[in-house]
Amino acid sequence: MVKATDGGAELEEGRSGKTLLSIKITAEVDGVRSEFKITFGRYCRDNAALGRAYARSDAPGGREADAKRFSALIKALTGREPKVYRMKDGKIKIECYEGHLEGFMRYTELADVVARWLEETGRR
Repeated sequence: MVKATDGGAELEEGRSGKTLLSIKITAEVDGVRSEFKITFGRYCRDNAALGRAYARSDAPGGREADAKRFSALIKALTGREPKVYRMKDGKIKIECYEGHLEGFMRYTELADVVARWLEETGRR
């Protein structure tokens, strides 16, 4: 069960000077209320949009439970499951791609900022 209660998007400058897209969502997933944040940047030679987030160890149930809730939220909002990677150091990385951004753009609170970021950071 996923219930998103608040959300927003903003552009921010990354450490390398690149423009990043930050999407923040407050939601209740399986009875646990949390704040989720995923940050998109442009990477590789093909300038692909890639969003990254890490499951939090301080979340109820630990990283594994947080990753499951985060994945359920992303799928509920975009219709696509994110990729989940378990790192050797115990961290869990969640990745989204441009197809996920298309799903996020269905929401008024996110659409304008996502569209602006795609336009500003697209191939020139």
